[in-house]
Amino acid sequence: MGRTSTGGGPIAPRGDLPLESGAYRTIGPFDAASLPAGLRAEHRLKEGTWGVIALTEGSLRFVWDDEQGGVDELSAPSQFIVPPQVPHHVEGEGPFELTIAFHR
Repeated sequence: MGRTSTGGGPIAPRGDLPLESGAYRTIGPFDAASLPAGLRAEHRLKEGTWGVIALTEGSLRFVWDDEQGGVDELSAPSQFIVPPQVPHHVEGEGPFELTIAFHR
């Protein structure tokens, strides 16, 4: 049961980025060859930290690894909001490029 996103504003299926938050670190850009293994494996953001994935090229699968589960199919250009402490991972084999900004 995946959702598909294409263009437009940030997608936040599990909560909006708090208005008072600000970016404090950005990682990437990453592509299929350089995406760290840790992002492909189940992980979670620490308490109080939100992530914003900016997909600038290609497509990517965002997989929720919590009890609610689900998959979001992202297509560039898109931004996707990741809330704190929710287990997840990403999958992408084809050409893509993304950066991740961390907010608190």
